[in-house]
Amino acid sequence: MKLVRDTWLIFQQEVGLMVRNPVMVAFSLAQPVTYLILFAPFLKVVMVDRGASSYADAYRIYVPGLFVAMGLFGGLFAGYGLLSALRAGIIDRCRVTPVSRTGLLLGRALMHVCLNVVQAVIITIVALPFGLRVHLGNLLISYALLSVMVLLSTSISYDIALLVRNENSLGVLVNTVGQPISLLAGVLIPLVLAPLWIQRVAFWNPFSWATNGMRALFDGQLAEPVVWQGALIMIVLAAVSLVWSSHLFNREVS
Repeated sequence: MKLVRDTWLIFQQEVGLMVRNPVMVAFSLAQPVTYLILFAPFLKVVMVDRGASSYADAYRIYVPGLFVAMGLFGGLFAGYGLLSALRAGIIDRCRVTPVSRTGLLLGRALMHVCLNVVQAVIITIVALPFGLRVHLGNLLISYALLSVMVLLSTSISYDIALLVRNENSLGVLVNTVGQPISLLAGVLIPLVLAPLWIQRVAFWNPFSWATNGMRALFDGQLAEPVVWQGALIMIVLAAVSLVWSSHLFNREVS
């Protein structure tokens, strides 16, 4: 119960800081909204042979991929905030309190989950006038899947940040890792259009399973095996990564 309470206290503090800086939240939405408006219509032409006969179909294909991209990169850049807090002495000041070290980490990670889910809701609302239609239950499940993805990518970012302890190195590693993972997840264009060898490589990318599961949810195919398979992969990897992040964090700030 102490871990839950401490996590909640840190989460409240981080959300309060985020709410007091709405300009940054707005700017973080600029890129996904731009892609939503200017890129998604291309899929109507690209995917016409695969059943994308309307702009509504194009947005039903692209919005799930956009969610995965947001969850991936939104979490991978979380390490900057952790490094900033370490350098400013915020973490050190928290160490002298009874607050749990793991709670310090989880509370910060959950703030990024909250931020990305809010952004996903806004993206969904923006896409509605363009014809996007999705069952409410499936949409809520996709938000839950997004939350697990953010936890996974955030914990990976924390791992890298605690190991390199340098913003420049973090940026290089995040971009080096993030770009191929996102492309091999099919976040821009579905992997069914990719050469066979790329599809085989993407088979080993956990985020490609999440993307396929997310698209199945938006397509109303809740019973598709890829939905629970993608969710299970994300949950297991997120749990393992969070345990490792907690171990690193406890060791580094002790």
